[in-house]
Order: sequence, then C-alpha cells, then structure tokens
Amino acid sequence: MVVAFATFALAATLIVLLPGPDTLVVVRNLLRGGRSRAAWTVLGVLSGLTVWVVAAALGLSAVLRASHDAYTALRIAGAVYLVWIGVQSLRTRFSPSAMEAAATPRRGLLGTGYVAGLATDLLNPKVGVFFVTFLPGFVPHGYSVGWTSLLLGVVFIVLTAIYFAMLLLVSGPVTRWMTSVRIRRRLDRGTGLVLIGFGIRLAIEP
Repeated sequence: MVVAFATFALAATLIVLLPGPDTLVVVRNLLRGGRSRAAWTVLGVLSGLTVWVVAAALGLSAVLRASHDAYTALRIAGAVYLVWIGVQSLRTRFSPSAMEAAATPRRGLLGTGYVAGLATDLLNPKVGVFFVTFLPGFVPHGYSVGWTSLLLGVVFIVLTAIYFAMLLLVSGPVTRWMTSVRIRRRLDRGTGLVLIGFGIRLAIEP
C-alpha cells in the first residue's frame, strides 16, 4: 500500500506540474488581478477537482461491481493515457505567449476568480476521464476501489493545492520561470519520459 501511494504521489506530482487549463486561468488571474484573485481562482479549481474525484470514486465502484473485465480495461486505458500525455509533453512546443493565448478565449465565459477556477474544471470532461482512467492503476490488490480511489484523489488535490500555494507564494520568480522556453522544454521532456515509463509499467503489470 505504501509503495502504491508513493508511486501515485510521484506520478501525480509530475502531472500537476504540467500546465493545463487550470494553471493557465490561475496565472492569467494572477497577472491581471494579483494574488487575491488568483487565490480565489485556486479555490475554484480545487472545488472542481473535488467534485470530479467524488464522482470518479463512485463510478469506479459501480464499474467494479458490474464487471471486473471492465475495470481491467480502465486500468489499461489509464496506462495508455499516461503514455499519451507523456508523448504530448515530449512534443510540446512552448512559447511565452502560449499561456495567455490558451486562457484568453474562455475569459468571457468563465469570468474571474472562484467562478473561473470552478468552471474551468467542471466544464472540462477530460478531468473526469483522467480520474476514472488514472486512479485504478494505483489501487492495490485487495483494497476497496471506491475508498482507495477517493483517498488517491484527495492526495492529488492536496498536491495541486501545494503546487498553487507555492506558485502564489513566489509568484514573480515562478511566472518568469514558467515562461522560460528553455526551462519549460527541459521540464516537459523529463516529465514526458517518466510518464511514459509509468504508463508502460501499468500496462504490463499483472
């Protein structure tokens, strides 16, 4: 159990570090409204993640009750997902303007602050798919799928909260670091290789 949680924590940390829509909207609000608005945005993001984690945990329990083969298929899907995002990370062509460009189209729809963070996650079905396919790969044999998935989801949310807290704490250096093409490419490449390794491991393990 400890090994499974340690492995999950490492994989989850790498995924949290990959800038997605939630990171983009937080940084956008940090740049435009300061730490206060960004902090509310983070709370919205964490609320959205909580909703998806609970839904995924309940859904995984239902899938396991219905079919063990279907649950195994989800584990394989999770492995494929890890490899896919690892490959995407290796192929990333990051530019300083990419962060703002990715977030801007949603500005009118999502608003700012808490609503922006909440909507960014709740309106993105990929977040739900991620948890449903990712969590099963780290549930140890013999443990409750629903409760263990919920606990793993909580770990992911805590790691996300720590990441954003550090970002807000040292907002100046971090935002400059995130817009450095050289550093982003190195991080993307390293993270991509590790995620591919995790995916292969999940795919071949019995």
